[in-house]
Amino acid sequence: MEPLVALFLFLHVLGAIVGLGPTFAFSLIGSMGGRERQHGNFSTRVSHAVSTKIVEPALLSMPLSGIGLIWAAKIDIFAASSRWLVLGIIVYVVAISVSLFVQNPAVKRLIEMTGGHPNAAEPMAPGRASAGPGAMGVPPPELAGTIAAIQRNGMILGVLALVLIFLMVVKPALGS
Repeated sequence: MEPLVALFLFLHVLGAIVGLGPTFAFSLIGSMGGRERQHGNFSTRVSHAVSTKIVEPALLSMPLSGIGLIWAAKIDIFAASSRWLVLGIIVYVVAISVSLFVQNPAVKRLIEMTGGHPNAAEPMAPGRASAGPGAMGVPPPELAGTIAAIQRNGMILGVLALVLIFLMVVKPALGS
């Protein structure tokens, strides 16, 4: 294996492991926060912090390492034998778009609805959880819908991640 191919492959696989690995824990963190309502905001802020500080930077590095890998390995992405790669790129673009432009804003809204600050490093303001729409145990009306949307989008992103992993590992022949 050429040294540049090895370098770009290492960086690409590292980006995938660091970027996708933690995402499989988000549903567990969310369900635990949902069962212990007093910790719901904290668990959401933890997931958001992991997403914005680890997952997104790692996943956003992948196009660079992928382009480097395509260039170093002299892969013809227009060849019939590379259809799996083109499909993988499309799946990646859809997944990263859903993550950045749909899921991330929904998670920020959930953090704000539950009395926290969307900057995950900021703890809930003292007394803020007891003021506003969520006071006295009555959640804001849009809370259930936001949680459902986050769960649904999380499942979609999980399926897209599995499809992407399958395509990159198996490299199936797609058509003739």
